[in-house]
This record gives sequence, structure tokens and C-alpha cells, in this order.
Amino acid sequence: MCRRRIGERMRRPVDFWALALTLGVGAAGGLAAHAAHLPLGYLLGSMVLVGVFSAMNIKILGKTPTLPARLRFSFVPVIGVAIGGAFTPEVAQAALGWGPSMAALLVFVPVAHLMAFAIYRRGGLERGEAYYSAIPGGLIESVQMGEEAGADVRILVTLQTLRLIGTIIAVPLIFLALTGHTVGSAAGTTMVGASVSLTPQDVGLMIAAGLIGALLGKRLRLPGYIITGPLLCSAALHGSGLMQAIPPEGLISITQVILGAGLGVRFVGMDRKLLARCGKLAFLNGVAALALAFVFAEAVHLLAGEPLAAAFLAFAPGGLAEMSLIALGLNMSVIYVTAHHVLRIVLAVSFAKLGQRLI
Repeated sequence: MCRRRIGERMRRPVDFWALALTLGVGAAGGLAAHAAHLPLGYLLGSMVLVGVFSAMNIKILGKTPTLPARLRFSFVPVIGVAIGGAFTPEVAQAALGWGPSMAALLVFVPVAHLMAFAIYRRGGLERGEAYYSAIPGGLIESVQMGEEAGADVRILVTLQTLRLIGTIIAVPLIFLALTGHTVGSAAGTTMVGASVSLTPQDVGLMIAAGLIGALLGKRLRLPGYIITGPLLCSAALHGSGLMQAIPPEGLISITQVILGAGLGVRFVGMDRKLLARCGKLAFLNGVAALALAFVFAEAVHLLAGEPLAAAFLAFAPGGLAEMSLIALGLNMSVIYVTAHHVLRIVLAVSFAKLGQRLI
């Protein structure tokens, strides 16, 4: 049901005037946040400003904010191609030692789920709404399972969306407070390959990696295929030496604006009382989840020797695309972070399905 509804929304006619105005608002928010030197400014500024317009039902020259899912999906492969540029023989060698860190997710995911479930239950939610809203990953799958079980879809969508947005806002600010380093607005520009001049061959190969990777990823049913498919294709091209460059700074900034606006428009039509109620619960869960992520990151750091900052980012329960962007912006172990988030989503959905009978 949920996937069919999403498919129907993706096939609806696009109001291009409303879309242009929405992107204009998103770009204005992103530019303002970037000028203020806020972490991941283009993403956060776009998301916050479009989100405020959407939640407050503010029309833009008479138009409701809108951004088709297919437009957002068409830019997500840019992140995968950029991440693939970080693949080196050294990364491949380091990946052999990620076993203990990734195994820790087998404990982290169910603990995070149960903790959020307890918070939502104490907050007054029914058992079904609390259970499916608490799943720490896989928004579409979570809502689909909850809808099939008879849970209130509005609550599921609101809490899951707030989980993503809260983490996306909090993580860059935490890094700024603790390290003094701002997550770059032009994420990834300090990566290997960022300074390489683009050739027509590079452009063609990047486009091919994005398109073919997304199609193959979908055909192979890879988790997060819209990123993981292009990532694997880009990694193969970089590893073979056929390509040295990564997507340019401007394209990654545009991607951030579109992803931010895509998150912001999710608040269109949301009931304000429901949003306020869910906001309180999501805040409590967000604080608890990030504290739990730090505990696991510290354990992985001490026991497995992984960098604390990278481990924290790997366990923070945000969106795959957005957490990967933050890793790119910090120029830290981006393959490591992305691999953990892919596994987190797989485990979150798998454990949730196993626990359905208890609910």
C-alpha cells in the first residue's frame, strides 16, 4: 500500500511553477546558512526554510511548496558517485578490520528500537504506533509495515521524518561544538579527486556510474540502491584507474539544496497539534539515540581502534544520503560510515519484521 501510494505520487503531474518557487526558497535558505557559516549550510538552510513554509502553510506566491520524489531520487546518485571516489586500496584493506564495528550494530539496532519504543509508549502512543515509529531506519519500509498493521500513518510519517531531520541538524552542530570544525557546505571538496580537472571522459563516466549503478542496484535489490549502486560503480571506476575526478563542488551543493527541500516539503498538510506532540517525543528519542550512538562509538573506539568521530557518525541514526553527505563534508572515512548506515537500515527492517508478532 505504502509503496503504491509513493509510486502514485511520483507519477502525478508536476506544477513546475510551484517547484521553481520551492527550489528558490530552498536555495535562499541554503545560501543564507552558507553565508552564516553554519555546518552543512546548503542542506540545513534549505530544509529549515522550506520546512517552515510547509509546516506553517505559507504559500509562495499562492503556491504550496512541492518537490517530486523522482527529482530528489535523480540527484541522490551524485552522493554515491562522490563517495565512490574515496575508494582506494588502503580503504579496501581497512575494511577487513570493520567486522567488530559492524557486528556492534547487531546490538545497537534492537537496543535503539526498544529504547525509542519505551519513550513513545510513555508518551502516550498506542503499541503499534510506538513500535513502527521507533524503527531506527528504513522510513518507507517502516511506514509500510505500520500501515499494514493498522497503525496511524500520520504518526509514523511524522515521527520517522522528525528522527531524520533532528539527527541531520544535531550531528553537524555536535561536531562543530566538540571539534570546532564546520561540516563543509560544499561537501566532499577536500576529497581525493576534488581538485582534478574534469574531462569529457570523466563527465561521461560519472553519468554512467550514476545511471547504470542505480539501475543495477535496483535490479539486484541492494539496500539503499539509489546510493549503493552508483557508489559501487564509481568505486570500481576509481579503483581501476579509469576515473580520477568526483562530482564538482557546485553539483554537490545543488544536491544538498534539493535533498533539504525534499525533507522540508514533507511537512505540507501536517496537523500542527500532531506535529507539536510528535516533536516533543522525537526530541526525547533523538537525545537518547545520539547518546546511545556515542556510547557504542566509544566502545568501538576503545575495543576496535576505530576513530571516535567516524564511529559516532556511523551509529547516528540519520538518513543514509544525509549522513553520507556529512561524512563527505568532514572528509572522514566516508566508505566506513556509509557501509554502517546501509547495514543499519537492513538490520532495522529485519529486526522489526521479526518482532511484528509480539506487537
